[in-house]
Amino acid sequence: MRISGLLLLAGVTATLLTLGGCAGSDTPGAGSAATPGKFPRPAAAGEVLAQATVLQKDGEEPQLCLGGVADSYPPQCGGPPILGWDWAVADQSETASGVTWGSYAITGTWDAAAFTVTQPPIPLSLYDPLAQVDPRLDEATPGPSEESTLLRLQDELNAADYSPATASDWSEMPILSNWTQNGYLWVSVIYDDGSIQRFFDEQFGQGVLAVQSALRSALQDAG
Repeated sequence: MRISGLLLLAGVTATLLTLGGCAGSDTPGAGSAATPGKFPRPAAAGEVLAQATVLQKDGEEPQLCLGGVADSYPPQCGGPPILGWDWAVADQSETASGVTWGSYAITGTWDAAAFTVTQPPIPLSLYDPLAQVDPRLDEATPGPSEESTLLRLQDELNAADYSPATASDWSEMPILSNWTQNGYLWVSVIYDDGSIQRFFDEQFGQGVLAVQSALRSALQDAG
């Protein structure tokens, strides 16, 4: 398994269209370029749950770090803006070198550009989530693609010339990371209502890329 933390931002759609096969191709990653389509940027219909680090630099707005967090002190990360955030009600935060941060389970709404807090945050150290196991991780039923094919697609995906990551870019292309595992090329995104998975299925064929959503329905987490 190889993990890439590259943030795929503006311009990814044109690149994706040259990577995979036509929609419905029987061979993953084979064939000519797929029919052009616009990468979806779905908003969530109801409340969603984030389990993530919130980080704020002095003089800047807080960000919701749904992707990787650099192991430094203070940590470094980026993400979409988080609206309605109040450190006064966020227990277990830390401050150093002009940066305040903490890791929380946060319920809110997602409008495809920003996360808005709707309930007080819970420190992750005190949070006991329901187990959410993706059946595509079951080693007894792996995906159909060879690792060499998936690594080639991953290399092509990561070799594109993407724009630098800035806070305003997160709504343009909310892809966080990608990695190969159990016969799939996994893609982590901020939020998927199913439309991003369908987009990749059309570009690469079904069963090649597996999309995971960092934000999930708050009702799903409540059981």
